[in-house]
Amino acid sequence: MIHTKWQKKETLKKVKCIHTNAEKYMVKNVLTEGTVYDVKNETEEFYFVVDNKGHISGFYKDYFQEMN
Repeated sequence: MIHTKWQKKETLKKVKCIHTNAEKYMVKNVLTEGTVYDVKNETEEFYFVVDNKGHISGFYKDYFQEMN
C-alpha cells in the first residue's frame, strides 16, 4: 500500500495539463487545462498527480506536458 504515502512524498517533477478531452473518463472534473501539477509517482503510461480535489490520482501522460 505504498500509494497511501504518496501525498507526503517528494515531488518528482511538475507537469502542465494541456487538455482534458478524455474519451472515457470525466477528467475535466479533477484537472484544469493550463494548471501545473506536482507528480508524485510515474509509470510508463501514467502520471500520479495531486489533482484539483487534493487527492493523488493517476492520469494518462497525454494530458500533460513536462515543465522544464
